[in-house]
Amino acid sequence: MAHSIKDIAAALGAEALGAVDLSVTGASEPGSAGPDDLALAMTPAYADALAQGNARAAVVWPGADWQALGLVAAIIAPRARLAMAQLTQMLDQPLPGQGVSAHALVDPTAKIGADVSIGPFTMVGAGATIGAGSWVADHVSIGPGVAIGENCQIHAGVRLQRGTTVGARVILQPNVAIGGDGFSFVSVAPANVEIARETLGNTPLAPPDDPTWHRIHSLGGVEIGDDVEIGANSTVDAGTIRATRIGSGTKVDNLVQVGHNVIVGAHCLLCAQAGIAGSTMIGDRVVVGGKAGVADNLKVGDDVVLGGGAVVLSNVPAGRVMMGYPATKMQTHIDSYKALRRLPRLLRDLGKR
Repeated sequence: MAHSIKDIAAALGAEALGAVDLSVTGASEPGSAGPDDLALAMTPAYADALAQGNARAAVVWPGADWQALGLVAAIIAPRARLAMAQLTQMLDQPLPGQGVSAHALVDPTAKIGADVSIGPFTMVGAGATIGAGSWVADHVSIGPGVAIGENCQIHAGVRLQRGTTVGARVILQPNVAIGGDGFSFVSVAPANVEIARETLGNTPLAPPDDPTWHRIHSLGGVEIGDDVEIGANSTVDAGTIRATRIGSGTKVDNLVQVGHNVIVGAHCLLCAQAGIAGSTMIGDRVVVGGKAGVADNLKVGDDVVLGGGAVVLSNVPAGRVMMGYPATKMQTHIDSYKALRRLPRLLRDLGKR
């Protein structure tokens, strides 16, 4: 579908210059852009690449001499990534409306809202509800009593177990698993891991008389707020007694694990391969970097940023930036890292004395 430069700029709330009635059919990187593409050259670093492509129009940075760059039209983007978000929303292809496939298995007691699409080989359990305008792909499992809000996107292979509630406008990417049982087991006598934790490793460990792990069942389900997105192959475990909760507006990357009883606040970002252990509370607007981990039964305050690979082993006050293993304040971590790098030189200097 073609869009004029003028219409795109209006959708972005940006300024259009030059031949604003020029139409483009898609977006492209500057070096490979054709004459009907809108090149995305949002910083000066892309200036040279524009000369390698054939774009006539581009999204450029404030102050760019767009005419000298060989363009006949330009859109000025003061905040490049925000413009990218709005532009990609505008240019993305709509999901295919398909109604309820004849190859889907929908329990007669399920309640399906208006304008819902359900793909082939999807199963909808007894008493489940799917809100109006929601789109459910193929090979999805929706368990008994699961509630899905309006205008959601449930992509292929998603598994929603019993006791799961999903808000409105939620996007679940392929193979997300929500509501599986938590990793929760207990032995008759205190296990070695409990002894090690209580004594900080100062007590010798020995084989227990009874090594059997007794399973604690998860009865609490999962509650997901509005406008949440969960990336491919991520998992959210059901709570033991109360529900595990993901707050509204939170975005979860691929391959993230959220344990049982966890509460994640609103508008958080959980990046790839992050893990939140059971019964931990994450505040609002928290960013958990890639491969970061938070131990169980902790509290992380509002507006905290955990750097990539950070491992949190104690409570974190609101507004703090944490890095490292164990996670410490960012400046403390940087100072420690600098000191560690200096250590070989200091030892050499001491050896010369």
